[in-house]
Amino acid sequence: MSVTGSKAACARPYWLGLLATCLLQGYAVAQPAEAVLESDLCAGPPAAIRLARPGKPAVAFDDAAPCDRRRIAAYTAPIELGPAVPDRWRIVQALGYKEQILNPYAAHNPLKGDLPIWGDDWFFSLTAISDTLIEPRRFPLPVGVATTLDPGRYDLISESRSLILNQQILTEFVVYKGDTTFKPPDWEFRFIPVLNFQRVTAEEVGVLKVVPDRGGRGESLRIESTLGIQGLFADKHLWNVSDRYDFDSLRVGIQPFTADFRGFLFQDQQPGIRLFGTRHNNRIQYNVAWFRRLEKYTNNGLNKIDFDLRPDDVFAANLYWQDVFVLGHTAQITAVYNRNREKDRIKFDDNGFIARPASLFAERFARDYDVTYLGFNTDGHIGRINVTTSAYYALGEQTSEQFRDAKDEISAYFGAFEVGFDDNWVRYRLSGLFASGDKDPFDDRAEGFDAIFENPLFAGADTSFWIRQPVPLIGGGAVGLSGRNGVLNSLRSSKEQGQSNFINPGTRLLGVGVDADISPETRLTLNVNELWFDNTNTLRAARNQGPIDTSIGTDVSLALTWRPLMIQNIVFRASGAMLIPGKGYEQLMGQDENPAYSILLNVVLSY
Repeated sequence: MSVTGSKAACARPYWLGLLATCLLQGYAVAQPAEAVLESDLCAGPPAAIRLARPGKPAVAFDDAAPCDRRRIAAYTAPIELGPAVPDRWRIVQALGYKEQILNPYAAHNPLKGDLPIWGDDWFFSLTAISDTLIEPRRFPLPVGVATTLDPGRYDLISESRSLILNQQILTEFVVYKGDTTFKPPDWEFRFIPVLNFQRVTAEEVGVLKVVPDRGGRGESLRIESTLGIQGLFADKHLWNVSDRYDFDSLRVGIQPFTADFRGFLFQDQQPGIRLFGTRHNNRIQYNVAWFRRLEKYTNNGLNKIDFDLRPDDVFAANLYWQDVFVLGHTAQITAVYNRNREKDRIKFDDNGFIARPASLFAERFARDYDVTYLGFNTDGHIGRINVTTSAYYALGEQTSEQFRDAKDEISAYFGAFEVGFDDNWVRYRLSGLFASGDKDPFDDRAEGFDAIFENPLFAGADTSFWIRQPVPLIGGGAVGLSGRNGVLNSLRSSKEQGQSNFINPGTRLLGVGVDADISPETRLTLNVNELWFDNTNTLRAARNQGPIDTSIGTDVSLALTWRPLMIQNIVFRASGAMLIPGKGYEQLMGQDENPAYSILLNVVLSY
């Protein structure tokens, strides 16, 4: 390669830029300096020229200095360079940057995809997350007549305390091909194993396991460690469909999927096949997918590593359209079909309790059901107002829980909204939710709305008492009013291993919240939610009880989040929530001077 110029180069020495490019790419200047001088520097009328080289002072040549070829040649002679840089990823090494393994934000970390591991377009990325949880809690638990620690007690309900110590370690290994700066990878292989350690104690025996297991102080005790697979898939970038890298891709294997913005219907990691992509400069996004659900561990919700597949299929299609109605507002239409064929099957969970069929009304057999969810969801902002909405209609049929040859027609509704307003460092929120309840559990209609696998980021999420804790329906079967990390009163045996149940009392919620960023590192969140059952006839039938009021109570929660480095790699969370019982809750659980509460102490360390 040679450096040449023109007379104009004396006034605008563009050849210096070419020389810098040569230095970075490992090339030398082949043309002699005298050739440059004869064609450029000493030709034409006098011009102001200033040359400089590394390690030498700048030399100026102007009208007062005659053209001195020897002096100029000393500054424009060819430069001896070292070996060529093999690729553009290692230019930073030539500039003096060193590899830093421990720093995930380093400019040159080979474990974070900063350097190719094979060829010039295959990369590797590692993520590791430690999630430590301490969770004291108190809510009603059933008393076992033969196993209770309080033999003189005649009640069926114990207002006992329990404590969860949970340590989870997630690792994510990703190998991908392609430059992902402006486009998706050509190939991607991802593996996400999760190791969980858990120790749970409760003051009443026979509630953590069917077989009572006492700890050192006489409490019920459960200790376990499990390994789950939360991701194992291959992703192939099929093709680009525009010069803005709109694309179509195919993903096969255990993969995360969320049916809507807030996780109201289906948010899980299940094996399946998914075709997805974008159009119109990424303004339109779509998903078409089929998943077959895996059995999960009862106590932590991880996928079992034996890959035991349930005859439970989820077919999903959704379409996102950005900037609908106004800029910054995204609309989504969703259609999900859940086909369950678990009739005549019996499943006991990891603690020895029956999971399928649910012990609601009769333990005769599990059900088959076909249900289609049609939904419309929005998320974004309209001016300064942040808005999220969700609406679903569920229709289909199921084999009846009560009568072997009968069928129930499923027809249920769901709606939710959250409106937020930002005022400097404070956000004010208003939330509302409605899930229809069944009016008559013994007719041929199932009108209680239930999700497939919910995990709602809504109304306080896991810091809320009612969303976080699986409060049981004591005396009405081995089912819960609401599941762990779920808002719907679905009367399922469990969210992880139970079936969707469309004969339930439904849910109503109206809440207010405040998010206050009191510093760049610290956020304080307050949520107050009022909760009701939509219709209590199902509870009356299950409990064989007289009239039950719809009021559940007031859920009050306060949470503090601290990020000492203002990044997500180190996060401390502390929250406390309590339920001020309403009339319906007291009729189900009895009156107690000590309210139900939930405390959450959480440390998340990420690499």
